[in-house]
Amino acid sequence: MSARTSPRTGADQLRERVVKGLRARGHRGEAGVLEPMPGGHSGLTYRIALGDEEFVVKAVPAGQRPIGRHDMLRQARIMAALGGTGVPVPGIRATDDEVPAWFAMELVRGESVEPVLDDPPVEPATAAARMLRAAEVLPRLHGVPLASLPVDGDPLSPAGELARWARTMGAVPPELVPRAAQLERRLAARVPEAVTPVLVHGDYRLGNIISVGSEPTALIDWEIWSPGDPRVELGWFLLFADGSNFPGVGRQVPGLPTADALVDAYTGGSPAPEALTWFDGLGRFKMAAIMGHNLRRHREGRHHDPDQEKLPSTIERLIATGLDRLT
Repeated sequence: MSARTSPRTGADQLRERVVKGLRARGHRGEAGVLEPMPGGHSGLTYRIALGDEEFVVKAVPAGQRPIGRHDMLRQARIMAALGGTGVPVPGIRATDDEVPAWFAMELVRGESVEPVLDDPPVEPATAAARMLRAAEVLPRLHGVPLASLPVDGDPLSPAGELARWARTMGAVPPELVPRAAQLERRLAARVPEAVTPVLVHGDYRLGNIISVGSEPTALIDWEIWSPGDPRVELGWFLLFADGSNFPGVGRQVPGLPTADALVDAYTGGSPAPEALTWFDGLGRFKMAAIMGHNLRRHREGRHHDPDQEKLPSTIERLIATGLDRLT
């Protein structure tokens, strides 16, 4: 190999495949660079332009098995299936199941910012309007018939959801999640009956919704979609409407809708779903388990991130408020 020649990288090879795949689907124009994008919690995410069009590409990392969060094509399948349903999703433009698999979707412009957690801060009136619109859009997602979707798993019941997050919590040293065992016992003592399962996104919140002004234009990050209980999703969404749930890591945003107002927007004025207080408590237990897990990984040196040291007060707050709700 000459001094002027360098081996092609995996990114070079991926770019060639992406450009070829997009052109096979009728997209034309000069191809730009494959530019890594920040954010995301699974796979590799890039931006690329072909002529006047721009696309987001998600790919399985080389050597990574395409399962769970790394199953890129599973994400593409659900977004493609939701096209035309009224659920705002990016349009899928190309897919490729050759290893490593990837898909390309349209680049949807706008902001996806969690008002109580993310920077830059969102103007309070805009944050409030976005949260109400998100609550109004959520029933569209839950109303899509499961028979029309590429469902590939069984729904979890409320008891199954609790068991799932209890396993995560059980792997966290008790001193990092004080009183978590007490909250788990209260949840276990009053598990609600299951309802007819619906499509759930799994992490429905403003941080995963691209908005222009107050209008949601794309629900993104479909790594953990599944059939499930709609109240699990609603309880999780409500957690992010109150910055006081996140002392030390979040902010309080004046004027955000109350939980009652968001539930009213979700139901269209009908009565709140049964046992919603239990799902509120489950959401707090779940978030405390996730944060406890992350703090444990940091302290064990498996993923060094000094920001994790800000989590203890939030973990304690989540558990305490969960206990209060289930008194």
